[in-house]
Amino acid sequence: MSLKDRLSRLPTPALLAVVYLSWILLGMLALKLPISTTTDITWSDALFTATSAVTVTGLAVVDTGSDFTHFGQGVLMVLIQLGGMGLMTFAVVVLSSMGMQIGLVQRQFLREEMGLRSISGLLELASFIFRFVLICEIVGAILLSFEFVPQFGWKQGIWQAIFHSISAFNNAGFSLFPDSLMGYVGSPIVIYTISIQFIVGGLGFAVISDLVVSKRISQLSLHTRLMLVGTFGLILFGMLSYAALEWSNPRTLAGLHTLPEKLNAIWFEAVTPRTAGFNSMDTSGMRHDTTLMTIVLMVIGGGSTSTAGGIKVTTAFVLLLATFAFFRSSGTMRAFGYSIGLAQGLKVMALLTVSVFTIFAGMFIITATHELDFMDVMFEVCSAFGTVGLSRGITGDLNEIGRAVICLIMFLGRIGPLTLGFFLATKTQPRVKYPEGSVFLG
Repeated sequence: MSLKDRLSRLPTPALLAVVYLSWILLGMLALKLPISTTTDITWSDALFTATSAVTVTGLAVVDTGSDFTHFGQGVLMVLIQLGGMGLMTFAVVVLSSMGMQIGLVQRQFLREEMGLRSISGLLELASFIFRFVLICEIVGAILLSFEFVPQFGWKQGIWQAIFHSISAFNNAGFSLFPDSLMGYVGSPIVIYTISIQFIVGGLGFAVISDLVVSKRISQLSLHTRLMLVGTFGLILFGMLSYAALEWSNPRTLAGLHTLPEKLNAIWFEAVTPRTAGFNSMDTSGMRHDTTLMTIVLMVIGGGSTSTAGGIKVTTAFVLLLATFAFFRSSGTMRAFGYSIGLAQGLKVMALLTVSVFTIFAGMFIITATHELDFMDVMFEVCSAFGTVGLSRGITGDLNEIGRAVICLIMFLGRIGPLTLGFFLATKTQPRVKYPEGSVFLG
């Protein structure tokens, strides 16, 4: 049996994982080329960086701005774009524009990549996504150039603007500055342009499409309503928590001299755990309670069908609804005039179980093979799983085992929910009905 036949027999989510893995390997080879770097990097460095880019995470073991040439940084931008927008989305739009027919297999592949249930309207949605992403990234680059061009000149300033715009919208978190955006905490243009970009990118393309098509709020789908309420609720929670916990911390907010800088930092640090990965404050300087709060936000992540990672906002929302339904002794979950069936609750529990197991396994292996602070390890693993990219400074201290674990977790964080969704969607009706038993819980 040929390789093509073997690949064609794979389930669509598994084939999607193979494609993403192939891009990681190609990215590793491209980054290892002498033309890509200003200094010699190891194969481990190249693999870790390529994995971080394709999974739009942003964790780095080398300095992106100084260790990579413009060619290497261009490779990273391509990997980030493919990983964020989706390889199949990009391919379908290009092939459609060339007049080529998109078959059923390709449509199913695209459906799995976008996390949708139906293949109806996929080509139109893919085309909309492509145009929307392009417009957002161009607008973001133009706005950022007002800050970067006066500082770096036209050539380097525009390059900085384009790189950070692509990285921001795709929730990648890669920056060409060694301290991320800490030097721009006083710049509203940089802080709010980048944050709005990754918030929009993290909402999900299905939500954006729904907002564009719907003429009234009442026409919005349940998914869109849950995403909007959950997103703004988490942002408000993050802002209030970060301000209250870090206001007197001299390593973060108390170290800033003006109120506008503090307000910029509060806003940015509240929204960046939604898998963005940029930081305007020293992440390693946060208090432990703030660190725990940030970990929760990182694990939740952004929206389904988006550039973000994590268990997703809607998953966390449904989990809360299931809890409320249990205490109300109700058999169904209700929100905004809609009911959510038990099957959705079971999917949430399955996804949560797999996520917790993945995070725990990663923490256990790294803790057993490194002499690192436990809080830093937990933060790093959760950041990798949520494809966030924030770190408390231990990424460069990881040995080969630690790097391999983080790479695997980043990959699972990006691909895992899609693969899990396939198995959850596989319905096999049991031929035998068993009697119901009673189990004591709690």
